[in-house]
Amino acid sequence: MREILKHIDADLYALIDFESSNPQSYLFNRLIGTTFLQHFPLAQNGVQKYLPLLPLAIEQLDLRAYDVILSSSHAVAKGVLTSPDQLHICYCHTPMRYAWDLTFDYLQSSLAGWGPQGMLTRYLLHRLRQWDVLSANRVDYFIANSQHTRARIWRCYRRHARVIYPPVDLERFQLQTEKQDFYLTVCRLVNYKKISLIVNAFNQLGRPLVVIGKGPQLNQIKQMAKSNVQVLGWQPDEIVEQYMSQAKAFVYMACEDLGMALIEAQACGTPVIAYGAGGALETVRDLRQYPNSGTGLLFSPQTETALIEAVQTFEQLNTQFDPQKMQSHVTQFERKRFGQEYLEFVERCQKKQFPKI
Repeated sequence: MREILKHIDADLYALIDFESSNPQSYLFNRLIGTTFLQHFPLAQNGVQKYLPLLPLAIEQLDLRAYDVILSSSHAVAKGVLTSPDQLHICYCHTPMRYAWDLTFDYLQSSLAGWGPQGMLTRYLLHRLRQWDVLSANRVDYFIANSQHTRARIWRCYRRHARVIYPPVDLERFQLQTEKQDFYLTVCRLVNYKKISLIVNAFNQLGRPLVVIGKGPQLNQIKQMAKSNVQVLGWQPDEIVEQYMSQAKAFVYMACEDLGMALIEAQACGTPVIAYGAGGALETVRDLRQYPNSGTGLLFSPQTETALIEAVQTFEQLNTQFDPQKMQSHVTQFERKRFGQEYLEFVERCQKKQFPKI
């Protein structure tokens, strides 16, 4: 959304807003319309705890005064109510993962997924999926952030989408050709990121690994890590950038819709070792398939054994990676390109140059 606001002067609405009062935020002092969830206890820590109320809340935003609605949605933003004479374009980061792909992961890892409350949770997710499909019909045109997300939009909503890759601030990351002897992973420490599999694999390999990130699994990861694994928790951007540029390779185990961190690593000239699914298939070039322009290695299945084998293969091929080619590969994700493509798409939609499908 930050990049969109650089090109479009728009009024803003959200479920909750605590950014406009934050001097460090790009939204500081912006007037942002909110829903009744703004006044709920602990809303500042996230609205996921009020999941059953999210569809109702987003439908209370009165947007009748606008001709064009641009939503940026990873959950319910696309569900705003619009009239037939309004144009609604949704940039979809993902259909709700906890309601679709990650339903069973969510149920197994949450206390709300077990016992009598587990039955209620399953029913609520069922109703949420129904609303999610219904609300997709309120969108005139979908934009997806990757081919993987485009396929998920079709699977969940039976709607076509135009792929426009999101903007990555590549200028933050400096190319560094001399690497140090450690591997790196950076992400939120939650179940679907599979950090425990990475740590277990490196416990067996005995290779140095640095883990950066925060989340509910932080203490668990610290306890299972052996002496060769450093778990640093949350770190400021400048520290992340330093580790990213110096790492021998960036390791990733999750199936992401795109995977911004994979792009950022390549911008530093750091090879990527990633689970070969989702957005990684679009952002990482496997050296074995592209010997002259490879940017990493992809492995499958999503197991410790497969990761161990990938790391061992990487150490045999490490000298064949060209950091400058990695940096060149990710220029397709630069911010300037995103702005041009997004504005062009919006303009063509306004001129009705695309069919609504």
